[in-house]
Amino acid sequence: MDAAHSFRPYLFSALFLMIMGWSGLALIIFVFNIPPLVWARWGFFALWFIALTGTALPVTYFLNLRFPSSPSAESNVIIRQATWVGFYGATLAWFQLGHLITLWTWMGLAGSLIAIESLIRWRERVRWRPPMVDSQLSALDLKSSHDLQRTSSDAHDQPSDSSIH
Repeated sequence: MDAAHSFRPYLFSALFLMIMGWSGLALIIFVFNIPPLVWARWGFFALWFIALTGTALPVTYFLNLRFPSSPSAESNVIIRQATWVGFYGATLAWFQLGHLITLWTWMGLAGSLIAIESLIRWRERVRWRPPMVDSQLSALDLKSSHDLQRTSSDAHDQPSDSSIH
């Protein structure tokens, strides 16, 4: 997050998701008073997911700003973490529909999502390579061209297979 300390790129997305999600939920529940049939339930879960993701977007941004990591969290990481929050809330609402929620379900689902995100971040950290400076790139180009010339001259020094009998 060294390059982008501003919340401005996330502001429109967060506001759009929050307004669409929370106002859609309010319309379904309070205004239209739709009975909980199949499509209304799917709409509820979709809007609940959108509302929680939009609400979690500023929170995940500021948590990543407050607790920086190496490499720093990029925009895809912040959006993915906010999406995990929406997924967690929608899954808990789904489980509540079937009366399957217990303390262990809450903690197990949260622990598994945290473990998945930690493994994804660990993979990003392992794959990260420090950026190369232009002088390092030109030195690598010179070295690779020198190695290429040497291997091509070594190939001409070797006798061909037909001369060995």
